[in-house]
Amino acid sequence: MKKLFFTILILVLIVSCKEEIKANLRSVEEVISEEVIDSTKLEVVQEPIVKTAKQLKEELTSKGFQIFDYVDEKTQDTVLMQQYFIAFLKRGPIRTQNEEESAIIQNEHLEHLGKMYELGYADISGPFGDDGDIRGITIYNVPTLKMADSLANSDPAVKAGRLEIEIHPWWAAKGFPLR
Repeated sequence: MKKLFFTILILVLIVSCKEEIKANLRSVEEVISEEVIDSTKLEVVQEPIVKTAKQLKEELTSKGFQIFDYVDEKTQDTVLMQQYFIAFLKRGPIRTQNEEESAIIQNEHLEHLGKMYELGYADISGPFGDDGDIRGITIYNVPTLKMADSLANSDPAVKAGRLEIEIHPWWAAKGFPLR
């Protein structure tokens, strides 16, 4: 009798689970079809690959980056520091271009900075809010000063003489966001 009771109980559980799965599948299908109807673009969310500190250190040093780490006394977290290169974009000596030429150079300058970001060479760029001699900065995420200097000097605004570059090594914690 006990065996029959347990057999019936297991069958009821299996059948009820199948019905619940079918109901969940129907609701998922409805949501997907609603999203496809409501939007012409389906967004795929990829989870970031999480690397250990050791893996990250090995990867960075194999690519030629200068790094060091330390243990934060307060949190006991290991903080990985990486050398970046900060380029100060300074007012250049040739600023005699007419308005049309200046606009073309500025557009090419912005395209260059966008390309540096897209290719992963620059992490952030932007102008200063005043009208001083230092016009803006770019932080290059490259292993050498020579590479940062070459990338910065390939900017069309630098080539045209509207801007000059001054680069300095700069250390920051790897992966820490701006706040």
